Amino acid sequence: MNEIWMFTVVALLIVMVPGVDSLLVLKNTITYGKGAGMFTMIGIIVALIVWTTLAVLGLATVISKSIVVFMFIKYAGAAYLVYLGIQSWRAKAQNVKLVEQSEAAKGRFKSNRLNCFTQGVTTDLLNPKTLLLYVTLMPQFINPVESVSVQLITLAAILMLISVIWLTAIVAIINLIRNWFLQEKVQQLFNKLTAVILIGLGIKIATEKL
Repeated sequence: MNEIWMFTVVALLIVMVPGVDSLLVLKNTITYGKGAGMFTMIGIIVALIVWTTLAVLGLATVISKSIVVFMFIKYAGAAYLVYLGIQSWRAKAQNVKLVEQSEAAKGRFKSNRLNCFTQGVTTDLLNPKTLLLYVTLMPQFINPVESVSVQLITLAAILMLISVIWLTAIVAIINLIRNWFLQEKVQQLFNKLTAVILIGLGIKIATEKL
């Protein structure tokens, strides 16, 4: 029981520290609205479910010990963040309110949300730090005398619950002040700043020793 409470505190710190997940949810909520932010969050949770399944099956450890696979995840994830950053840098500011009210926009809502969902899934599946979370951090809170799989699923469920609460809160708060971000000058500044952060995170992942 003590291990669970200790992990909960650690998970809170991990989730609440600004990172790729929070930035993506924030960016997509501002750009496409509340629904897009929620779909991004759902994509992140789906990726965590995949990592949990791999960890329970013992495959996460195998992946982490395979230099080729681990480096592929590392560099592919870094490249994807750089790609998202370039997209953000090239994005043009526009009158979002008029675009959202147009007939053409209605058909793009599903496409945008699917794209946001895909971003959430892809960034977490290709995040080597998420993999290391499952194979290095979580085992420290597992009692080998009891069922490892049950404990692993429990810890992962706690991580996912905290992530849902935190990311949903970000969506709700950003949605309330979204009108301010929809000003074209603010959009331009936000797009450039987001691009720099995403590219910076990509470079950091590619160059740091994990």
